[in-house]
Amino acid sequence: MDSALSDPHNGSAEAGGAANGTTRPPSTPEGIALAYGSLLLMALLPIFFGALRSVRCARGKNASDMPETITSRDAARFPIIASCTLLGLYLFFKIFSQEYINLLLSMYFFVLGILALSHTISPFMNKFFPANFPNRQYQLLFTQGSGENKEGGRGSPAPGSGLTRPLCPEIINYEFDAKDLVCLGLSSIVGVWYLLRKHWIANNLFGLAFSLNGVELLHLNNVSTGCILLGGLFIYDVFWVFGTNVMVTVAKSFEAPIKLVFPQDLLEKGLEADNFAMLGLGDIVIPGIFIALLLRFDISLKKNTHTYFYTSFAAYIFGLGLTIFIMHIFKHAQPALLYLVPACIGFPVLVALAKGEVTEMFRPPQSYCQEPWVPSLTVPPCDFRQVFPFPSLSFPM
Repeated sequence: MDSALSDPHNGSAEAGGAANGTTRPPSTPEGIALAYGSLLLMALLPIFFGALRSVRCARGKNASDMPETITSRDAARFPIIASCTLLGLYLFFKIFSQEYINLLLSMYFFVLGILALSHTISPFMNKFFPANFPNRQYQLLFTQGSGENKEGGRGSPAPGSGLTRPLCPEIINYEFDAKDLVCLGLSSIVGVWYLLRKHWIANNLFGLAFSLNGVELLHLNNVSTGCILLGGLFIYDVFWVFGTNVMVTVAKSFEAPIKLVFPQDLLEKGLEADNFAMLGLGDIVIPGIFIALLLRFDISLKKNTHTYFYTSFAAYIFGLGLTIFIMHIFKHAQPALLYLVPACIGFPVLVALAKGEVTEMFRPPQSYCQEPWVPSLTVPPCDFRQVFPFPSLSFPM
């Protein structure tokens, strides 16, 4: 996953899209504090709410329809797959025109962003619809082959219902309602705004939606898997940042809402500010899915406490703050997971050692959040491992 903390006066082309090499005035202390404080707050929101929604997601799914689950094998292979993806993008940017590649990426993230944002705002928008809103139900069904409508066959409705269903293999079977269409329409407006203007607010709306959906829909199957995933990306992140220039090159060339940005000259220029600090989504989603797992672990203990969740949440704040501090000191690109991984794993493990719950923490989590809960229908989830193909990276201020 690619992510970055950046300050424009280091001359980086990735800051605020300043690829023309122009020199900008140094950021004021107030502007830097506002920018990084805002980025930290924006990072905490999707982790917190995504973790809460991951509990509901786990409770509301049947065994045959579980959220995207990362196993130990997936976790071990993920750094290798991400390395190939990162190196492939590096070669693409070296061989082909950066403009055309980013045009394709913009269209790709335009579609994913609309779906992710619609899925994010749907629970909040339901509160604003009047009680008499005509909420009609719809179904989008694509099947393979011509087929034949018959009753009583595989996948057919119950006898006597008067309904038929083709006996062909289903490719897409999506049920939605009028409220979902309204959310999709509002999200499409943001998508067009981003596509035409690439405005930083539209970018952040998509980035927050991606982050929240990633934390909600990507589930680690146990704490051991989380340690494998974070540990592998820890090594991977350090290698690609300190060992090569591949990560930095791709981060500078990649134009897509895979990062949160906030202007450091907002106080001077308002909404038209363009001197951006950045925080990549990898620094949010990777630790966030581990923090969400610890929340589900807290609930599985049935002690009415959220000790491990709050501990890991505080550890994330500490790790991200340390990343920013180190960048100020050394003025050099920093892999954020170098600081976030030890904090997010180490703090909860120390708490488990103190409470004598290490065995419970690393047990198979079959009992996590299995109480029945029925969620409302929303936009279907995407595989967010395809949305965030890069490890994390932080740039010096």
